[in-house]
Amino acid sequence: MNDTEPGHRVLPGGDASPVILHVPHAAIAIPADVRAGLLLDDVELAAELAAMTDAHTDLIAAYAADAARLRPWSLVNGLSRLVVDPERFPDEREPMIAVGMGAVYTRTSAGAPLRADDPAAAKALVERWFDPYAAAMTELVDARLAATGRAVIIDVHSYPRERLPYEIGGVERPEVCLGTDSAHTPPWLVEAARSAFADYDAAFDSPFAGCYVPLKHHGKDTRVHGLMIELRRDGYSVEPGGPPTEGLAAVGAALARLVDACAALA
Repeated sequence: MNDTEPGHRVLPGGDASPVILHVPHAAIAIPADVRAGLLLDDVELAAELAAMTDAHTDLIAAYAADAARLRPWSLVNGLSRLVVDPERFPDEREPMIAVGMGAVYTRTSAGAPLRADDPAAAKALVERWFDPYAAAMTELVDARLAATGRAVIIDVHSYPRERLPYEIGGVERPEVCLGTDSAHTPPWLVEAARSAFADYDAAFDSPFAGCYVPLKHHGKDTRVHGLMIELRRDGYSVEPGGPPTEGLAAVGAALARLVDACAALA
């Protein structure tokens, strides 16, 4: 992948759909020049990717998009979060900086060095990959607002059954964690999520909290709604980093129910 190629894909949905499925952490691709700056050997890197990649969440989002009555729009990251993490704040507002996991990670999931702490190199990565991604998401939200008067961003994530050392959230490991934002997750969206995932042991904001809203809209535009879906990986795949299981169709169907509810209720 070269500098002229985007690290993400926008997958079109229905003109009347306000829903955006956001898939930031499903990929394992790392450009060769970025790989050269990582301090892990190939075996260590494979283990870190297995731990940190939200395996098959792109397949889950694709299943839901196909099953939904009105196809949602999607933004899918094509690069590993070890390149840059597009969901982090790009500055000191990001709490995960405390564990070396801001927009550009310097530590692994176990706290070992991942790359040198080089502000100039990190700035270059942000400009090359983070900023275009953020611009694409902002443009997509603006387009949904213009077309439908609203936008509903559903983050599609996953997490392992066993807690990783870097985690700073709660110790609970429900089958589904639903992350909310006080300004952007209205009560109807909470209830829609609760209903869509009624067949699962679900918890709100534990072990992970919050959801992704572009900085242009965050805390400023109440027409933009957001919810994070965190799926425990053993419910739909073989851990760590193994193939999907029959559970993928079930969680995909649940996500499709949420997409349908958002399109109808937003």
